[in-house]
Amino acid sequence: MIPAAFDYTRPSTVDEAVAALADEDAKVLAGGQSLLPLLRLRLTAPTTVVDLGGIADLRGVREDGDDLVIGAMTTHATVLRDPLVAEHAPLLAQATATVADRQVRHRGTFGGALAHADPAGDLPAVAVASEAVFEVAGPNGRRSVPAADFFVDYLTSALEPGEVLVAVRVPKRTGWSSHYEKFHHTAQSWALVGVAALVKRSNGSIAEARVALTNMGPKPVRANAVESALAGAGADKDAVRAAAAHAADGAEPSDDLTGSREYRTHLARVLTERAVLSALG
Repeated sequence: MIPAAFDYTRPSTVDEAVAALADEDAKVLAGGQSLLPLLRLRLTAPTTVVDLGGIADLRGVREDGDDLVIGAMTTHATVLRDPLVAEHAPLLAQATATVADRQVRHRGTFGGALAHADPAGDLPAVAVASEAVFEVAGPNGRRSVPAADFFVDYLTSALEPGEVLVAVRVPKRTGWSSHYEKFHHTAQSWALVGVAALVKRSNGSIAEARVALTNMGPKPVRANAVESALAGAGADKDAVRAAAAHAADGAEPSDDLTGSREYRTHLARVLTERAVLSALG
């Protein structure tokens, strides 16, 4: 199908982008992997499309003290091959490697995938497990939003009208190991359920853990019960399995044609055990 008519603008600065978004019916174009299909199907009909591709400041990965700062327009492919990500945030690379296919990863953007806030997307759960912080620019200036507060509901983020996601701060996890595990249908890469796990060991035991679930509710789910059960537990299969039994505590898995609520609950427990054991090596 052919999209409805719209105005197109390609700002060169964040301030210009914010000004262009003053039109309440404007939409941001990042990588376009989510917006373009909606335009073609006329499921959305913005008056203006604001293309962020011309803003050089929104691309790249850099260090800032104890954090990595990843520009919102950095492509998935760039994140995958960046040495800073490999060294300080391998969980991000592990999850990004499972996003769609190579063509999408070369066009899709890190910030675009997060701002879309799809509960079946892989990166939101990783951001929550990593305790990332989102840097946002808007008509009232800039603000920082913790990942736990950024995802509000299904396809709904904390971005206010006129705001743009500028960058994401990901804390460096020195001494931590990680793994991203997901189950998906062969015909597509969307996660039926996914698990992002970060583990820190001490004296043969698990000192701390961070675990978040993909597609176990309308937004990423922090598996607090699993984290509590893992803290101080032995780094062995029995201890991990006992903790993973709590993976679905507090989750709200959907019940639809792709999988029942009971099936997703089972997957969450199995995949959490696999993710944590893989992180432990």
